[in-house]
Amino acid sequence: MATTDKAIDFEQSLEALQSLVERLESGNLSLEESLGAFEQGVALTRECQQALTQAEQKVALLLEQDGQLTTEPFQDPAP
Repeated sequence: MATTDKAIDFEQSLEALQSLVERLESGNLSLEESLGAFEQGVALTRECQQALTQAEQKVALLLEQDGQLTTEPFQDPAP
């Protein structure tokens, strides 16, 4: 369950970040609003990066065999 919650949190953070970028790009915000949105964006970016790093570490642990890290290319499932 925790993995699903983290994935949802990541998706929500990413959507919030996209919304902030759109607001900033609109040019309709005051300087104070722009700074606040930018600050929120930086925090969301850090959260997303941390979630991606944790996911990467988990994948590396799952791929470790006999003390050796094996990497395999990601294969996108056929639609």
